[in-house]
Amino acid sequence: MQRHAALFLLACIPFFTACAIIPIAKSSPSSPPVTLKRAQFLMGTLVELTAVAPGDVIAQAALTAGFQEIRRLENMLSTWIETSELSRVNQAAGLEPIGVSAETFDLLRRALEVAEYTEGGFNIAIGPAVRLWNIPEAPRIPSAMELEIAAQYVDYHRIHLDQTHRTVFLEKPGMRIDIGGIGKGFSAEKAAAVMRENGATGGVVAVAGDIRVFGRRADGTAWPLGIQHPREPGKVLAMLDVTDEAISTSGDYERYFLKDGVRYHHILDPQTLQPARLCQSVTIIAPDATTADALATGVFVMGPARGMALVERLGLGAVIVDARGMVIVSSRLRDRVTLSP
Repeated sequence: MQRHAALFLLACIPFFTACAIIPIAKSSPSSPPVTLKRAQFLMGTLVELTAVAPGDVIAQAALTAGFQEIRRLENMLSTWIETSELSRVNQAAGLEPIGVSAETFDLLRRALEVAEYTEGGFNIAIGPAVRLWNIPEAPRIPSAMELEIAAQYVDYHRIHLDQTHRTVFLEKPGMRIDIGGIGKGFSAEKAAAVMRENGATGGVVAVAGDIRVFGRRADGTAWPLGIQHPREPGKVLAMLDVTDEAISTSGDYERYFLKDGVRYHHILDPQTLQPARLCQSVTIIAPDATTADALATGVFVMGPARGMALVERLGLGAVIVDARGMVIVSSRLRDRVTLSP
Protein backbone atom coordinates (compact mmCIF):
# COMPACT_ATOMS: atom_id res chain seq x y z
CA MET A 1 0.00 0.00 0.00
CA GLN A 2 2.73 2.40 -0.90
CA ARG A 3 1.57 5.88 -1.43
CA HIS A 4 3.83 8.84 -1.07
CA ALA A 5 3.77 12.34 -2.35
CA ALA A 6 6.29 15.08 -1.62
CA LEU A 7 7.76 16.97 1.33
CA PHE A 8 10.72 19.29 1.16
CA LEU A 9 13.15 20.23 3.92
CA LEU A 10 13.96 23.84 3.55
CA ALA A 11 17.04 24.39 5.52
CA CYS A 12 20.68 24.13 4.74
CA ILE A 13 19.61 20.84 3.23
CA PRO A 14 18.95 20.24 -0.44
CA PHE A 15 15.35 19.49 -1.35
CA PHE A 16 14.44 15.97 -0.31
CA THR A 17 13.43 14.32 -3.55
CA ALA A 18 11.25 11.83 -1.73
CA CYS A 19 7.63 11.84 -2.70
CA ALA A 20 5.83 13.75 0.00
CA ILE A 21 7.26 16.81 1.76
CA ILE A 22 9.67 19.67 1.06
CA PRO A 23 12.29 20.92 3.82
CA ILE A 24 12.71 24.95 2.86
CA ALA A 25 15.90 27.01 3.12
CA LYS A 26 16.37 29.81 5.58
CA SER A 27 19.67 31.54 6.09
CA SER A 28 21.16 31.18 9.56
CA PRO A 29 24.33 32.28 11.33
CA SER A 30 27.13 29.78 11.78
CA SER A 31 27.20 27.92 15.08
CA PRO A 32 29.45 25.29 16.76
CA PRO A 33 27.38 22.16 16.00
CA VAL A 34 27.96 20.56 12.62
CA THR A 35 25.36 19.32 10.17
CA LEU A 36 26.03 16.32 7.95
CA LYS A 37 23.75 14.95 5.26
CA ARG A 38 23.89 11.63 3.43
CA ALA A 39 21.60 9.68 1.09
CA GLN A 40 21.31 6.00 0.23
CA PHE A 41 18.88 3.90 -1.78
CA LEU A 42 17.06 1.62 0.67
CA MET A 43 13.57 0.15 0.95
CA GLY A 44 13.11 0.75 -2.77
CA THR A 45 13.47 4.52 -2.42
CA LEU A 46 15.88 7.32 -1.68
CA VAL A 47 16.56 7.64 2.05
CA GLU A 48 18.03 10.97 3.18
CA LEU A 49 19.42 11.49 6.67
CA THR A 50 20.59 14.71 8.29
CA ALA A 51 22.40 14.79 11.62
CA VAL A 52 23.27 17.73 13.87
CA ALA A 53 25.98 16.85 16.40
CA PRO A 54 28.87 18.37 18.39
CA GLY A 55 31.41 17.23 15.77
CA ASP A 56 31.94 15.45 12.47
CA VAL A 57 32.80 12.11 14.04
CA ILE A 58 29.62 11.95 16.12
CA ALA A 59 27.46 13.19 13.25
CA GLN A 60 28.89 10.57 10.90
CA ALA A 61 28.39 7.83 13.49
CA ALA A 62 24.76 8.86 13.88
CA LEU A 63 24.20 8.78 10.11
CA THR A 64 25.86 5.37 9.80
CA ALA A 65 23.72 3.99 12.62
CA GLY A 66 20.57 5.40 11.03
CA PHE A 67 21.25 3.78 7.67
CA GLN A 68 22.14 0.48 9.33
CA GLU A 69 18.84 0.52 11.23
CA ILE A 70 16.81 1.10 8.08
CA ARG A 71 18.68 -1.67 6.26
CA ARG A 72 18.05 -4.04 9.18
CA LEU A 73 14.34 -3.27 9.14
CA GLU A 74 14.18 -3.67 5.38
CA ASN A 75 15.59 -7.18 5.67
CA MET A 76 13.02 -7.95 8.35
CA LEU A 77 9.93 -6.38 6.79
CA SER A 78 10.26 -6.12 3.02
CA THR A 79 7.91 -8.36 1.07
CA TRP A 80 10.35 -8.06 -1.84
CA ILE A 81 12.87 -10.10 0.16
CA GLU A 82 11.77 -13.74 0.17
CA THR A 83 13.42 -14.52 3.50
CA SER A 84 11.95 -11.57 5.42
CA GLU A 85 9.53 -12.18 8.27
CA LEU A 86 6.58 -10.71 6.37
CA SER A 87 7.37 -12.74 3.27
CA ARG A 88 7.28 -15.88 5.37
CA VAL A 89 3.94 -14.78 6.84
CA ASN A 90 2.54 -14.28 3.32
CA GLN A 91 3.93 -17.59 2.11
CA ALA A 92 2.19 -19.39 4.99
CA ALA A 93 -1.23 -17.82 4.33
CA GLY A 94 -3.94 -20.35 5.13
CA LEU A 95 -1.38 -22.90 6.31
CA GLU A 96 0.10 -22.04 9.68
CA PRO A 97 0.97 -19.22 12.10
CA ILE A 98 4.46 -17.77 11.75
CA GLY A 99 6.56 -16.55 14.66
CA VAL A 100 7.89 -13.02 14.23
CA SER A 101 10.09 -10.57 16.09
CA ALA A 102 8.69 -8.17 18.66
CA GLU A 103 9.19 -5.29 16.21
CA THR A 104 7.27 -6.94 13.39
CA PHE A 105 4.49 -7.91 15.79
CA ASP A 106 4.28 -4.33 17.08
CA LEU A 107 4.13 -2.94 13.55
CA LEU A 108 1.28 -5.26 12.59
CA ARG A 109 -0.57 -4.56 15.84
CA ARG A 110 -0.41 -0.84 15.20
CA ALA A 111 -1.47 -1.32 11.58
CA LEU A 112 -4.60 -3.17 12.67
CA GLU A 113 -5.37 -0.45 15.22
CA VAL A 114 -5.21 2.22 12.50
CA ALA A 115 -7.40 0.03 10.29
CA GLU A 116 -10.06 0.11 12.98
CA TYR A 117 -10.18 3.85 13.56
CA THR A 118 -9.97 4.66 9.84
CA GLU A 119 -12.93 2.30 9.33
CA GLY A 120 -10.86 0.14 7.00
CA GLY A 121 -9.51 3.06 4.97
CA PHE A 122 -6.05 1.86 5.93
CA ASN A 123 -5.77 -1.88 5.34
CA ILE A 124 -2.56 -3.93 5.22
CA ALA A 125 -4.50 -6.91 3.81
CA ILE A 126 -4.75 -5.10 0.48
CA GLY A 127 -1.68 -6.87 -0.92
CA PRO A 128 -3.53 -8.94 -3.58
CA ALA A 129 -5.04 -5.79 -5.11
CA VAL A 130 -1.71 -3.93 -5.01
CA ARG A 131 -0.16 -6.78 -7.01
CA LEU A 132 -2.93 -6.61 -9.60
CA TRP A 133 -2.51 -2.90 -10.29
CA ASN A 134 1.30 -3.15 -10.04
CA ILE A 135 1.85 0.62 -9.97
CA PRO A 136 4.37 1.90 -10.97
CA GLU A 137 6.38 -1.15 -12.09
CA ALA A 138 4.03 -2.42 -14.83
CA PRO A 139 0.72 -0.63 -14.33
CA ARG A 140 -2.50 -1.93 -15.82
CA ILE A 141 -6.23 -1.74 -15.11
CA PRO A 142 -7.38 -5.08 -13.67
CA SER A 143 -10.59 -6.58 -14.95
CA ALA A 144 -13.75 -6.51 -12.85
CA MET A 145 -13.48 -10.27 -12.39
CA GLU A 146 -9.88 -10.01 -11.16
CA LEU A 147 -10.88 -7.39 -8.60
CA GLU A 148 -13.89 -9.42 -7.50
CA ILE A 149 -11.64 -12.41 -6.83
CA ALA A 150 -9.05 -10.25 -5.02
CA ALA A 151 -11.77 -8.78 -2.81
CA GLN A 152 -12.12 -12.16 -1.11
CA TYR A 153 -8.62 -11.78 0.35
CA VAL A 154 -8.45 -8.18 1.59
CA ASP A 155 -10.27 -8.51 4.91
CA TYR A 156 -7.89 -7.36 7.65
CA HIS A 157 -10.09 -9.07 10.25
CA ARG A 158 -8.66 -12.34 8.91
CA ILE A 159 -5.17 -11.35 10.05
CA HIS A 160 -4.72 -13.03 13.44
CA LEU A 161 -2.10 -11.89 15.93
CA ASP A 162 -1.33 -14.16 18.88
CA GLN A 163 0.42 -12.04 21.48
CA THR A 164 1.16 -14.97 23.79
CA HIS A 165 3.11 -16.88 21.15
CA ARG A 166 3.96 -13.78 19.08
CA THR A 167 2.72 -15.32 15.85
CA VAL A 168 0.89 -14.02 12.79
CA PHE A 169 -1.62 -16.08 10.82
CA LEU A 170 -3.36 -15.14 7.57
CA GLU A 171 -6.60 -17.07 7.61
CA LYS A 172 -7.06 -17.71 3.88
CA PRO A 173 -4.63 -18.95 1.22
CA GLY A 174 -4.04 -16.08 -1.20
CA MET A 175 -4.02 -13.37 1.46
CA ARG A 176 -1.04 -11.04 1.38
CA ILE A 177 0.08 -8.33 3.78
CA ASP A 178 1.36 -5.10 2.25
CA ILE A 179 2.94 -2.56 4.62
CA GLY A 180 3.70 0.10 2.01
CA GLY A 181 1.45 2.52 3.90
CA ILE A 182 3.16 2.14 7.27
CA GLY A 183 6.55 0.43 6.91
CA LYS A 184 8.56 3.47 5.88
CA GLY A 185 7.16 5.58 8.70
CA PHE A 186 7.91 2.80 11.17
CA SER A 187 11.50 2.62 9.87
CA ALA A 188 11.93 6.40 9.99
CA GLU A 189 10.81 6.42 13.62
CA LYS A 190 13.27 3.68 14.55
CA ALA A 191 16.15 5.30 12.65
CA ALA A 192 15.59 8.66 14.35
CA ALA A 193 15.77 6.99 17.76
CA VAL A 194 19.02 5.23 16.86
CA MET A 195 20.58 8.43 15.53
CA ARG A 196 19.75 10.16 18.80
CA GLU A 197 21.24 7.27 20.77
CA ASN A 198 24.44 7.70 18.76
CA GLY A 199 24.87 11.35 19.68
CA ALA A 200 22.86 13.41 17.22
CA THR A 201 21.18 16.32 18.99
CA GLY A 202 18.95 17.04 16.03
CA GLY A 203 18.20 15.58 12.67
CA VAL A 204 15.86 14.55 9.91
CA VAL A 205 15.06 11.08 8.62
CA ALA A 206 13.33 11.16 5.23
CA VAL A 207 12.24 7.77 3.90
CA ALA A 208 10.37 8.57 0.70
CA GLY A 209 7.56 10.88 1.84
CA ASP A 210 7.80 9.99 5.52
CA ILE A 211 9.84 12.48 7.52
CA ARG A 212 10.76 12.24 11.18
CA VAL A 213 12.30 15.36 12.69
CA PHE A 214 14.00 15.45 16.09
CA GLY A 215 15.75 18.23 17.96
CA ARG A 216 16.67 21.46 16.22
CA ARG A 217 18.95 22.70 13.49
CA ALA A 218 22.54 23.72 14.27
CA ASP A 219 21.47 27.35 14.78
CA GLY A 220 18.80 26.33 17.30
CA THR A 221 15.84 26.94 15.02
CA ALA A 222 13.08 24.52 14.02
CA TRP A 223 13.16 22.59 10.76
CA PRO A 224 11.14 24.34 8.05
CA LEU A 225 9.13 21.98 5.86
CA GLY A 226 7.15 22.60 2.71
CA ILE A 227 4.27 20.52 1.39
CA GLN A 228 4.35 19.98 -2.34
CA HIS A 229 1.50 21.19 -4.52
CA PRO A 230 -0.24 18.09 -5.91
CA ARG A 231 -0.87 19.57 -9.37
CA GLU A 232 2.06 21.95 -9.86
CA PRO A 233 5.39 20.05 -9.73
CA GLY A 234 8.06 21.82 -7.71
CA LYS A 235 5.65 24.34 -6.20
CA VAL A 236 5.26 24.56 -2.44
CA LEU A 237 1.62 24.44 -1.35
CA ALA A 238 2.21 25.24 2.32
CA MET A 239 5.03 25.72 4.82
CA LEU A 240 5.44 25.07 8.52
CA ASP A 241 8.20 24.69 11.11
CA VAL A 242 8.62 21.30 12.78
CA THR A 243 10.47 20.12 15.89
CA ASP A 244 10.23 16.62 17.36
CA GLU A 245 7.35 15.60 15.13
CA ALA A 246 6.67 13.46 12.10
CA ILE A 247 5.06 14.52 8.85
CA SER A 248 3.84 12.28 6.06
CA THR A 249 2.01 12.95 2.80
CA SER A 250 -0.06 10.64 0.62
CA GLY A 251 -0.77 11.92 -2.87
CA ASP A 252 -2.08 10.82 -6.24
CA TYR A 253 0.68 12.58 -8.20
CA GLU A 254 3.89 10.59 -7.77
CA ARG A 255 2.95 7.01 -8.61
CA TYR A 256 0.24 7.00 -11.25
CA PHE A 257 -0.57 6.50 -14.91
CA LEU A 258 -3.10 8.05 -17.27
CA LYS A 259 -5.52 6.04 -19.39
CA ASP A 260 -8.08 7.77 -21.61
CA GLY A 261 -7.59 10.93 -19.58
CA VAL A 262 -8.23 9.23 -16.24
CA ARG A 263 -5.59 9.25 -13.50
CA TYR A 264 -4.99 5.84 -11.91
CA HIS A 265 -2.75 6.03 -8.83
CA HIS A 266 -1.46 3.57 -6.27
CA ILE A 267 -3.56 4.54 -3.21
CA LEU A 268 -6.32 1.96 -3.38
CA ASP A 269 -9.66 2.10 -1.62
CA PRO A 270 -10.00 -1.27 0.13
CA GLN A 271 -13.77 -1.19 -0.44
CA THR A 272 -13.61 -0.90 -4.23
CA LEU A 273 -9.98 -1.94 -4.89
CA GLN A 274 -9.89 1.09 -7.22
CA PRO A 275 -7.76 4.22 -6.72
CA ALA A 276 -9.32 6.43 -4.04
CA ARG A 277 -10.90 9.51 -5.62
CA LEU A 278 -11.79 11.96 -2.84
CA CYS A 279 -8.39 13.66 -2.34
CA GLN A 280 -5.38 14.88 -4.29
CA SER A 281 -3.10 14.83 -1.24
CA VAL A 282 -3.20 14.39 2.52
CA THR A 283 -0.46 15.51 4.88
CA ILE A 284 -0.52 14.34 8.50
CA ILE A 285 1.55 15.79 11.35
CA ALA A 286 1.80 13.47 14.35
CA PRO A 287 4.11 12.79 17.31
CA ASP A 288 5.55 9.69 15.59
CA ALA A 289 6.20 8.66 11.98
CA THR A 290 4.36 5.33 12.20
CA THR A 291 1.10 7.09 13.01
CA ALA A 292 1.65 9.85 10.44
CA ASP A 293 2.41 7.33 7.67
CA ALA A 294 -0.58 5.07 8.24
CA LEU A 295 -3.03 7.91 8.83
CA ALA A 296 -1.98 9.74 5.66
CA THR A 297 -3.11 6.70 3.68
CA GLY A 298 -6.24 6.08 5.73
CA VAL A 299 -7.42 9.69 5.62
CA PHE A 300 -6.74 9.89 1.88
CA VAL A 301 -9.11 6.96 1.38
CA MET A 302 -11.70 8.24 3.87
CA GLY A 303 -11.89 11.60 2.14
CA PRO A 304 -11.87 15.19 3.46
CA ALA A 305 -15.01 15.16 5.62
CA ARG A 306 -14.64 11.85 7.45
CA GLY A 307 -10.84 12.05 7.39
CA MET A 308 -10.60 15.52 8.92
CA ALA A 309 -13.18 14.57 11.55
CA LEU A 310 -10.90 11.68 12.55
CA VAL A 311 -7.82 13.93 12.65
CA GLU A 312 -9.62 16.41 14.91
CA ARG A 313 -10.86 13.62 17.16
CA LEU A 314 -7.29 12.29 17.54
CA GLY A 315 -5.90 15.75 18.21
CA LEU A 316 -3.44 15.62 15.29
CA GLY A 317 -2.66 17.96 12.42
CA ALA A 318 -3.57 17.68 8.75
CA VAL A 319 -3.49 19.55 5.47
CA ILE A 320 -5.91 18.01 2.97
CA VAL A 321 -6.28 18.89 -0.70
CA ASP A 322 -9.61 17.55 -1.88
CA ALA A 323 -10.45 16.24 -5.34
CA ARG A 324 -11.34 19.76 -6.54
CA GLY A 325 -8.07 21.25 -5.27
CA MET A 326 -9.53 22.96 -2.20
CA VAL A 327 -7.08 23.13 0.73
CA ILE A 328 -8.41 22.26 4.21
CA VAL A 329 -6.25 22.80 7.32
CA SER A 330 -6.99 21.20 10.68
CA SER A 331 -7.62 23.41 13.72
CA ARG A 332 -4.30 22.53 15.36
CA LEU A 333 -2.31 23.71 12.33
CA ARG A 334 -4.13 26.91 11.40
CA ASP A 335 -1.66 29.05 13.37
CA ARG A 336 1.36 27.09 12.11
CA VAL A 337 0.79 26.61 8.40
CA THR A 338 1.44 29.32 5.81
CA LEU A 339 -0.32 28.65 2.52
CA SER A 340 1.40 29.75 -0.68
CA PRO A 341 -0.46 32.28 -2.84
